Amino acid sequence: MKKDIFEIAEHDSRDPNPWLALYLDNSIPINDTTKRALMSDNDSRSARYLRPLLVFWSKITMFFIHVLKFFFPKLFNSSRFLHIILAWGLKRFVSPNANLLIFRHFHVGSEILEFIAGNIEGVEVKTSPLKPKDFNDVKDDLFLNHDLNLFNFVINLNSELKDKNVTIGFVEKLNTSMISEDQFDHIKFPNKWTNILDLRSAIELFTPFYQLFLTANDFVRASNSLQLDETIAVYVSQILGTPGHLGLVNNKHPMVPRSTYSAAYNLVLHGLAAETLHEILVNIKKENVSDGIMMPKKK
Repeated sequence: MKKDIFEIAEHDSRDPNPWLALYLDNSIPINDTTKRALMSDNDSRSARYLRPLLVFWSKITMFFIHVLKFFFPKLFNSSRFLHIILAWGLKRFVSPNANLLIFRHFHVGSEILEFIAGNIEGVEVKTSPLKPKDFNDVKDDLFLNHDLNLFNFVINLNSELKDKNVTIGFVEKLNTSMISEDQFDHIKFPNKWTNILDLRSAIELFTPFYQLFLTANDFVRASNSLQLDETIAVYVSQILGTPGHLGLVNNKHPMVPRSTYSAAYNLVLHGLAAETLHEILVNIKKENVSDGIMMPKKK
């Protein structure tokens, strides 16, 4: 039986486990269930042995798909079929920890956009929350809609700000009603002998399929959306009046897009940025509730 890396009794001072060290470290705010899942994911055999092979395979495959798409841009384009493959693959080959991180990301991201929309006076921006509860929800173009929602939110928000001559500013009494203190234990993920892929291995495996079955515009937009982490973090910092958490964002400078070949790694950083920002909002909600401050809901 594999040892529990989070048991301090298993600590060997001559061979310390780096993931135990990072799990115990509280310098970066992050949900405990998320942190445990991520550190276990990093310590998995899949991350050690399969990931290097899948990274190599993914880059080579993406190159040939890029060439194929250049000559036949409309060949294989089917978002519906892509998401059927993704749902099937997630259910049968991805580990419970990795699935938890993937599913939770949509919930966290939706709540962050709702927080921004709910804390800007004079602006009404509708959001389209994506909160999947099972693998069937993935089939409804979940990943594509996540990217579309992000860009549409930025476009609609800034259009409203410009038309109404409003700026995002510090909010004294925050509305945190949409932020949930969720440990995400309400979804049970498959844990069969085939469910072995860690998060980054799964992303490396699925990225070529994403490239193959989406249009070039959809795929490039999905890759570029990861750098909007900085944009969303700036919005939140303007509302909170505390820019310190911007230092936790690694996907920056959306006006200078990165290569799509680094999309898998950047996607993991994107997930981490969302988790840390969400946990900051959770802590603010806890502090305000403990201080007896009521959170006004916007109409």
